[in-house]
Amino acid sequence: MSSAAPAASRYSLPAQVAHWLIALLMLAGYTLGFIMVDLKISPTTLKLFAYHKWIGVTVFLLAVLRLAWRLAVPPPPLPEGVPMWQRRASAITHHLLYLLMFALPLSGWLMSSAKGFSTVYLGVLPIPDLLAKQPALGAALEAVHEALTWLLVLLVATHVGAALKHHFIDRDEVLRRM
Repeated sequence: MSSAAPAASRYSLPAQVAHWLIALLMLAGYTLGFIMVDLKISPTTLKLFAYHKWIGVTVFLLAVLRLAWRLAVPPPPLPEGVPMWQRRASAITHHLLYLLMFALPLSGWLMSSAKGFSTVYLGVLPIPDLLAKQPALGAALEAVHEALTWLLVLLVATHVGAALKHHFIDRDEVLRRM
């Protein structure tokens, strides 16, 4: 067994960098979100909310670039021995992950707008509110944002579990492609 997949069967370097950067940012955003929601309002809490929003905006922007790159440079094919049901499950999971890379930041942006909290990206670039202040809608969007977050957690666990299964049980090149 080789230590790395051949270059032609691997994702391109920009795709790999985007994948791992988005993964790290989503982990950081989830961690901040999990911590900050139960904190009392303070200057520190407000900073955490700002950092969480900045991460969301960054994930959204990177997802746009990543999707454009994926359309221009298709991913390498799965190894020959991967069964059709796994190929379909992989495609569905990847499509849902891409959808969530857009839907989660957008739901957070809509929620912030509806709650009356503007976003200033990196503390310098004001992001326009998408909605007027509507507290009831803000609460509903908070529930949507939280539900999407748990869906993301489930899909990421599935994605990671499948990659580890391919690596340690199937001993194929699926994980090494990324």
